Amino acid sequence: MTRLDVLVSLDYYAPYVSGLTNVARDVAVGLAARGHRVRVVTSRHDPSLPEHEVLDGVEVERAPVLARVGKGVISPALVRRTRAAAASASVVNLHLPMPEAGLLTGVRTPLVTTYHCDVSLPPGLVNRVQTAGVDAASRRALRRSHRVVVSSDDYARHSRLWPAMSDRTAVIPPPCRPRTGGVPRFRDGDGPHIGFLGRIVEEKGLQYLVRAVRALPDPTLRLLVGGDFAGVVGGSVVDEVRRLAGEDPRIRLLGFLPEEQIPDLYASLDVFALPSVNAFEAFGIVQVEAMMSGVPVLASDLPGVRTPVQETGFGVVVPPRDVAALTAALAQLAAAPPDRARGSARARERYAFSTVLDAYESVFAEAAGLP
Repeated sequence: MTRLDVLVSLDYYAPYVSGLTNVARDVAVGLAARGHRVRVVTSRHDPSLPEHEVLDGVEVERAPVLARVGKGVISPALVRRTRAAAASASVVNLHLPMPEAGLLTGVRTPLVTTYHCDVSLPPGLVNRVQTAGVDAASRRALRRSHRVVVSSDDYARHSRLWPAMSDRTAVIPPPCRPRTGGVPRFRDGDGPHIGFLGRIVEEKGLQYLVRAVRALPDPTLRLLVGGDFAGVVGGSVVDEVRRLAGEDPRIRLLGFLPEEQIPDLYASLDVFALPSVNAFEAFGIVQVEAMMSGVPVLASDLPGVRTPVQETGFGVVVPPRDVAALTAALAQLAAAPPDRARGSARARERYAFSTVLDAYESVFAEAAGLP
C-alpha cells in the first residue's frame, strides 16, 4: 500500500488514559509501525508534558489549553495547529466527541472521523448547554466526513447523532490486544475472583457492582478493582465506592495498574465485570481483553457495551443499575462459567488487532484516494 500521511487530532492523547485515547494511540502506533507517517495534534492537558515529542514512532504536538469546562478542554491553538498540519497530510482523523471539531471542518484534506460516543453529562443548565454545543460541533464534522468510523452498528443507531452519519459509517471495533503471559499475582485464595479495570468514575457503575458483591455471602469471593482515581478528568467516585465497600475485606482497590501488570489482573480473574450505567461507555475495550484472556464477562445491557458478549456468547448481559440482576449474574458465572477456550478463540477472531488496523488502513486510503 502507498505510504499514508495521517494526521490525528483529539483533545487527550497519551500518556492520558481513557478508552478514546487508547483507541487513537493504538491505531496511530500500529499504522506507524507499518511504515506510515502518523502525526498527532492534541492538547497539552498536563503542562509538564513536552510540546513536541515522538512516542512509539508517532510525532506528537501538544497545544496549550486556554480553559477547562467539565471533562473537556478549550484550546484555540489546537484548531490552528491542526489546520496547519492538515495541509501536508493525506487524511485527517478526528476523534469525537471534541468541542473544537466544528471548527476543523474547513480543512481541504479528506476527513475520517472516529465517533466514540455521545456526550453524557449530569443534569443542569450548564451541562445542557455544553452538551448541545458539542453535539452541534460533532454534527458538522460528521456531515463533512468522508467516512465515520463507529465501534458497532448497535451503538451508532442508538446515538443522538445517527442522522448525521447514517449514510457513511464504517464499523471498526476498537483495537484490542491479547494480554498474554500474565501470572495470577492478585489472587487471594481459591474462591471466585471478580474484576474491574477502568477509571473510577460515575458512568462505570462501580457503586452497583460493589453492592452486588456485598450481597453474595461467599467469604472466599474477591472483588479486584483496578483503575485510576487520582488524575481523572471530571472527578472520581472512589470515596463513594470505599463507603459502599465498608469494612468488607473481600473488596480490594488496586489503584492505577501499569501496562505490565494488566495481564496479571486478567490471569487472576474468574469473571470480568463492566457494569456501565450510561451512554458515555460505547464499547469497553477491557471486556474484550478479558475475553481474549479466557475470562467471561458480565456487561450492562447498553448499546455497544453489550455487543462483544452478544457476538461471542462469552458472558452475560444484565440491565444497568440493577443490583439484583448483577448479583444473580455474578453467582451464575462463578458457578457455571462458559467454555473459556471457545470464548477466548471467538474474541480473538472477531477483534484481532491486525484486522482492526487493516480496516483503518483501508478506510484512510480510500478517503485519500490512494491505491
